[in-house]
Amino acid sequence: MLLALEGIAGAGKSTLRDRLLSAATPAGIRLGHIGQFAWLSLEATRTLTGLRAGHPAPTGEQALSAARRDLELHACHNLIPALSLGSVVADRLILSTACLLALLHDRPVADYVRNLAEVTPARAELTVLLTTKPELCHARLSQRATSRRFGEAPPTAVRLADLYEQAATAWTETTGLPVLRHPCSTEPHLNLLTAACLGQLRASAPYTEEPPYAPAPPSPRRLGP
Repeated sequence: MLLALEGIAGAGKSTLRDRLLSAATPAGIRLGHIGQFAWLSLEATRTLTGLRAGHPAPTGEQALSAARRDLELHACHNLIPALSLGSVVADRLILSTACLLALLHDRPVADYVRNLAEVTPARAELTVLLTTKPELCHARLSQRATSRRFGEAPPTAVRLADLYEQAATAWTETTGLPVLRHPCSTEPHLNLLTAACLGQLRASAPYTEEPPYAPAPPSPRRLGP
């Protein structure tokens, strides 16, 4: 099973990911982790690196082409092999890419979702959209020592949060696959989300006592303010 965690920066994706990786082993669930991009095409990587820094591509078509090419490589060389070994949790995937493209190239996010969803091996059977309020996300980010990235400024984060909602609706309309929308604002929220995801992961694969193929995950983090 491919599980995608989506949402704006500071929404709690990494915290939920770490909790799932930590809880999967004692639950007898094989669970690996994978990132948003493949970085296997130099041309696509150059374009995507610019987009992530807030720099639009020369055209929207070039931006979409780079994202589509990277996703196809990601599916072929990373996702399919990883899924052959067990379930995989992705910290951002198609919805995040579609929202980034829509933010920078002023085109309906649904258009990008529909195009990227054509890469069927990269379709997540369950997408979790963390709808944590942008104000709380900003408060969490302000506690981090790292410098702010594109998309984390409050006005941009609010815009992205709206794009994620639109993208989630377009995703289900296009693929028929579910999106679980829920905030990750408190410890009870985190516990609820963890239990829901583990339930879906457990239902998708038989129990195994063999160790997972992924490296040992870090200790679970707790939510910030």
